[in-house]
Amino acid sequence: MSNRLQDASLRFLGLNEGTGLYGLYGTEYTNHYYLLSGPGTRRLMAFPEVVGYESYLATLPATIAALRHLFPSGQGGDVDILTILRGGLNYPVEEACHRCGIRVRDIHFVSCERTIENHVITGLDIKYEKLRVTRDRTLVIGDIIATGDTLRLCLGQVVDRFRRRGGSLRKIIFFTVGGTRAIDLMEEMTAEIRKLFPEFEGFDCFFYEGIFSVYEDPGASGINVPDIDFGWKGGAVTPGFRRFVIDHPYSLLEKCIIYDGGARRYEIPVHFHEVLEYWEGVWGRADRIDPVRLVGEKLGYDRPVTYDEWLKITHFQDLQEVGLPALWADERDLLVHADALSLEAIALQRIEAINTILQQYE
Repeated sequence: MSNRLQDASLRFLGLNEGTGLYGLYGTEYTNHYYLLSGPGTRRLMAFPEVVGYESYLATLPATIAALRHLFPSGQGGDVDILTILRGGLNYPVEEACHRCGIRVRDIHFVSCERTIENHVITGLDIKYEKLRVTRDRTLVIGDIIATGDTLRLCLGQVVDRFRRRGGSLRKIIFFTVGGTRAIDLMEEMTAEIRKLFPEFEGFDCFFYEGIFSVYEDPGASGINVPDIDFGWKGGAVTPGFRRFVIDHPYSLLEKCIIYDGGARRYEIPVHFHEVLEYWEGVWGRADRIDPVRLVGEKLGYDRPVTYDEWLKITHFQDLQEVGLPALWADERDLLVHADALSLEAIALQRIEAINTILQQYE
């Protein structure tokens, strides 16, 4: 768990056209961190069936709501967009800026490819960049953050190029399906960037539906991928997303909340084969998976807890939403009765559903 997240709490900041905005408040934050929650992002991150252009559209209302929070007058001035290929193309930042009256002056590109061997990231390589360097720029970026290695490498290169060519950075606005390590990374990078550009204001980072953790081992299922797959334990997930998942409990048992974002948009058969591989793995080892441990791992706590304990675990202690006691009770009930789940039956149902969809893309 990130130490910077451990004692933090969520506070509700408002609702914009169906998207709830939460601020994350802690004692050690230089930057501003927010969580966005809306119908589209909840569906996207609960159902791997949301693919292609639909996955792009799912994040658009939340992205617009975030920009309207930062630029309430509707006149946001000029920004630059930095696209980290390929995952960054999934984020509708250019369209959201257009709808909010924010002029996009330049679009920069950096291509960073992961080298993966046997499901383990062994390296990163920047193969392409297109940067137009100017002074006092605000960068808008959308990308997945798991370990944060890709972002550190790409931003490090961008900052170096701006420094060498006489440019400067004012602010970075970041949209992410991201993990807890993003906070540590952005706090560290803010200090580093300010040494080069003292006027740098820092990051405004918006997380869709939650700040997730990454698996450190294969987990209760034995088949999660460390440093790639997201989970809830040690993170902060919005009340709306927790409720949505509890109302669709098979979603709680998915491999992670998003699988691979790039494949989901541009290599849809690859994405569905990954989903299928996971559920076939669950089916094949169902008799060796402890369903109580699995559900506890997914919820983020491994035993029934009191309401006050739950508020602390979920970082909801400063929220006054009326549905919280019922949400706690439903999560507790799911954990208490988890031993009655038939993982084999659930896996077979998901395998059949995914195979049916996959036929449309092959």
